[in-house]
Amino acid sequence: MKILLIGGSGNIGRAIAAELDGRHEIIAAGRQHGDVRVDIEDEASIIAMYQRLPELDAVAVATGGRNGHLAPVAEMSAARYRVGLESKLLGQVNVVLHGLNHVRDGGSFTLVGGVSDAQSIAPQFSNVYMANAALDAFVTAAAVELPRGLRINLVAPQLLDESVEAYGAWFRGMPTTPAASVARAYSLSIEGMQNGQVYRLGR
Repeated sequence: MKILLIGGSGNIGRAIAAELDGRHEIIAAGRQHGDVRVDIEDEASIIAMYQRLPELDAVAVATGGRNGHLAPVAEMSAARYRVGLESKLLGQVNVVLHGLNHVRDGGSFTLVGGVSDAQSIAPQFSNVYMANAALDAFVTAAAVELPRGLRINLVAPQLLDESVEAYGAWFRGMPTTPAASVARAYSLSIEGMQNGQVYRLGR
């Protein structure tokens, strides 16, 4: 398969490439690294990226852009909430919408989410949780009506083992998961037959 991997230089992206390497052709895309350049926060950039690519069998997103503005709720504003909504949420939604005509019949989209349930709440992350929950809903709803047998799934890890040093202070006591396990969930989504699934890891 020809698989577009957006965000191939991060912890999850590198693990996905290692998991799929040798079985499929990986086309890496990123803001600063990869075979093609794309900024998922810029809709025009997404459109231009697809125009430069061949017909694809799968699209995997392993980046949430800027993710979201971290701050206590009392310090948030509509503009700050838009950081996560326009980046992690709408950036990935636009990857799907503009990719519909560039993915072969029966192909797939795999998006990246994260924690969104009450048992995993961390302070200052309301923007991120909101975007993650919206991604859950989008994937569940979109799966019902994608054309031509296309599939869509969401991989939603909690804290990565590889990210504990950077983010562990916010998630004391919560389970972590290795990037390699996250990559295997992408493999299941891309190489399997499931549709509309949210693969939650680290519980």
